[in-house]
Amino acid sequence: MAAPMTWRRLVYSVYTPALSGVFSRISDRLFRTQDRRRGSSLLLLAPLLAETDTTPASSRPPGSTGAAGLHSRFHWIAEHVPAFRVPGGRIHILHSPDEFYQAMKVNCMEEALERSQEDTAANLKVSILLDYTRGSRGKNNSRTMLLPLLQRFPEQMRVCLYHTPDLRGLLRLLVPERFNETIGVQHIKVYLFDDSLIISGANLSDSYFTNRQDRYVLLEGCREVADFFAELVRAVSDVSLQLESDDSVHTKEGMVHPYKGNRTDFSTSAQKQIMEVINTARVQQNLQDLEHSQDSDLELESGEERSDTWVFPLVQMKPLGIRLDEEVTQRLLWEAGGDSTVYLTSGYFNLTRTYMRLVLGAAADYRILMASPEVNGFFGAKGVAGAIPEAYIHIAGQFYRQVCDLGQQSRIHLQEYHRPDWTFHAKGLWYYLQGNSRPCLTLIGSPNFGYRSVHRDIEAQIAIVTENEELQANLQQEQEMLYKRSTEVSSSTFKQPDRHVKLWVKLVTPFIKNFF
Repeated sequence: MAAPMTWRRLVYSVYTPALSGVFSRISDRLFRTQDRRRGSSLLLLAPLLAETDTTPASSRPPGSTGAAGLHSRFHWIAEHVPAFRVPGGRIHILHSPDEFYQAMKVNCMEEALERSQEDTAANLKVSILLDYTRGSRGKNNSRTMLLPLLQRFPEQMRVCLYHTPDLRGLLRLLVPERFNETIGVQHIKVYLFDDSLIISGANLSDSYFTNRQDRYVLLEGCREVADFFAELVRAVSDVSLQLESDDSVHTKEGMVHPYKGNRTDFSTSAQKQIMEVINTARVQQNLQDLEHSQDSDLELESGEERSDTWVFPLVQMKPLGIRLDEEVTQRLLWEAGGDSTVYLTSGYFNLTRTYMRLVLGAAADYRILMASPEVNGFFGAKGVAGAIPEAYIHIAGQFYRQVCDLGQQSRIHLQEYHRPDWTFHAKGLWYYLQGNSRPCLTLIGSPNFGYRSVHRDIEAQIAIVTENEELQANLQQEQEMLYKRSTEVSSSTFKQPDRHVKLWVKLVTPFIKNFF
């Protein structure tokens, strides 16, 4: 039997009301690779609720663009964020909740902590980052689940609760639980184990392992990317509230309180710390890229993998003055010319005005995939939440009418995802260039292209630009698997009985669309 694997670190960023998925379903080991370094630290990011505007028919086009062309076309992204060169063979696209579950299998956190106490060399550290509002909701929540571990392993565990600076004063006192999450949450979904990580839009609740379709990408053995996200989590954790074993919270020494302190001071301080991580990594990667270009004529050593893929981490934290994902996404949409086809998907279709104008004014072909009402995550919900699918129908209908009014039906196609007894939560895009039958770029992570993602929540995704043919084929397969379960939207779609939108929903949607 193989020896127990020692942990150095694991980063999770999830969108879940509690960590029940971690404790009740996750078991065994995450990756079957032996840790090459002494010590281990576990980082768990857990965001909460919601997603959330500014600008600069036909078949997929065929053809091919070489490495130099891809590099010159998209390397402008490195002007904004770090650019990590990795072998495309280390990036694996996961297609289903079950694949996500199998990849996420880890030993029970409690058992791992107990084992680490027996092995002094392991030095396991567990750092967990939750959203304050969602993680504190209800009597039994993520905080209460983690307290026993925090009490048993105080020297090895760190639990932090990110609190948006926008929920303060009378607003914080008057807005009830659950509704307060619409003001802004920590929404990043990153799961990191040693030098490997999963970037996704999926949380750790049971449905994400069974019948809730999302997107997931595993970067295996990508140490520099993993180090970046570990540092990003640490920086966000430092500006968050620190949970104590008695369930009290406090700020880290020298930090501004997120809702009791001055709003500007908190955001300025947090922005400085987080941007230091991003800028440091960007400078380092630019230097490495320069060295790589100077050595580009050298032959690879035997067994050495070719770094044929670029990974760009895109961070959006508008409440803290960080707009990197927004800037890159806008330029991608703006520069999508007539030689491009963009497949864009969002489980909650609610484009910002800027993104909408860019799509409507672009030359590229767009295939937009959204949830049909029955696979919307709020379908069948009680109370006001039960009307949210109707609001999305109304928003989609308005957008489709704009497409028709502009005569863009041949260029912009809306499609709805259908699957009995499933819900749809996938988001991101695939970018095809003319002359290519496979995508050369994808965006994958937590943003939904909506107002909340841009303005209220803190988000992260990665842009992957690759010339690796196998990775391109896997991305194509992922895109096609999602779209094959869809039907195209037409004017008759919105006349169907199940697409009826109540008058009051139509009246309130313009006022509440910025909160979901």
